[in-house]
Amino acid sequence: MPSLEELEKRALSVLDNAYAPYSGVRVAAAVEAEDGSVFLGVNVENASYGLTICAERSAVASMVTAGKRKLRKVVIVSSTEEPLPPCGACLQVLVEFGDRGTVVVSISAKSGKKKMWRLEELAGHLFSIKEIVQGGRGAQS
Repeated sequence: MPSLEELEKRALSVLDNAYAPYSGVRVAAAVEAEDGSVFLGVNVENASYGLTICAERSAVASMVTAGKRKLRKVVIVSSTEEPLPPCGACLQVLVEFGDRGTVVVSISAKSGKKKMWRLEELAGHLFSIKEIVQGGRGAQS
C-alpha cells in the first residue's frame, strides 16, 4: 500500500499537466483504491466553467474506469499558497466511492502546508444512498 508521501509525489508529478488557463490554479490528485492501486487526475478547465473537471473527480473516474469501486485515501496537490479542500461536487463523488473514514490530504505545492481530514469532517451531512437504504446516518444526520 502506498504511503501518503508516495501519493503526494505521484500527484505532484502530474501537477504541471493540469489545464487551468482561466483560474491559473493547477490541481492534481492521487487516489488510492482499496487494493492499493493508485489513480491520478488533474483539473481540466473549460471556457464554459460548469464543464470544468476537478482533479479529484478526474482521478476517481480513472479508478472507476479500471474497475475499482472503493477509495482508501485521497491526496490533493495545488499550486495555491494554502491547501485546498475538495469542492462540494468532488466531496459528493468521494462520498460515493469512499466512506466516513476515508483520509483526504491537501498539500500546497508552493508553501508545503498540509491539511488532513477524514471525509466525514469535510462533509458533515453526507448524502449516501447506501446509508439511506441500509438505514444508516446518511442524509438523515
